[in-house]
Amino acid sequence: MTRPLLVVDGDSLAHRAYHALPKTFRRAEGRPGNALLGFSNFLVRLWQAEEPRAVLVGWDSLDTPTYRHELFSGYQSGREFDDELLEQLDLLPELVRAFGFGAAKAPGYEADDFLAAAVREEEGRGGEALVVTSDRDSFQLASKQTTILQPTRGVSELARVGPDEVRDRYGVVPEQVPDFIALRGDPSDRIPGARGVGPKTAANLLAQYGTLEAMLDEGRFEAQAEELRLYRRMATLDASAPLPPLKDQTPTWAGASSFVRDLGLNALADRVAALASTS
Repeated sequence: MTRPLLVVDGDSLAHRAYHALPKTFRRAEGRPGNALLGFSNFLVRLWQAEEPRAVLVGWDSLDTPTYRHELFSGYQSGREFDDELLEQLDLLPELVRAFGFGAAKAPGYEADDFLAAAVREEEGRGGEALVVTSDRDSFQLASKQTTILQPTRGVSELARVGPDEVRDRYGVVPEQVPDFIALRGDPSDRIPGARGVGPKTAANLLAQYGTLEAMLDEGRFEAQAEELRLYRRMATLDASAPLPPLKDQTPTWAGASSFVRDLGLNALADRVAALASTS
């Protein structure tokens, strides 16, 4: 049986962990630790449950605008993050590497772009991928070789989403997801979409025309044509994002235990150290 590559949207899961665990949880010197704890627990559970050949965690670069921000000034406008979450987000890529896993972060790219790049590379070598994210933009990556694992309750349960589930949910195939988002819009990213078009209409139009470009060629949405092309580009994941090597990995439980103990997460450090003694 082929062992899959596990690809994780780090920011997505860190946000869910931060809001799922009490913000009163503290580590050493009273520093915030709920996102660090919840994310670490989830990462360990994923490794144990899925038995991947390797793990890659992608991260947003919050201090550097992406081409999406440059194309559309309203992209993700109004987003604000608690200082205590930002503090933990800065530590998480290093924590991932302490586990012996890969972390990808680069100016101008979002976590989703690294997911797309990793999926393309893994499928290209004939492998399978599991993509862990709550961002539905990533449904465009679903294929015979790639399954999306979508958290449904905090970070404790996962729904498995393949091409059939994308069709069942939205009435489109994965390749149509960027066109679907461009038409329907995406409130979370502040993408307006086509005026007067909701999800059902977007799906029906794509069933009729196949692509957004075909609609525009037929004169549909003439007044918004360039806007919709822009929204589609923004919704399309950039598979050219730079990746670290994706060779097979063995978790470095002892090193991870030492790292989280230095952060003042002693109970977590003990649990991870126990994994080192049994592996």
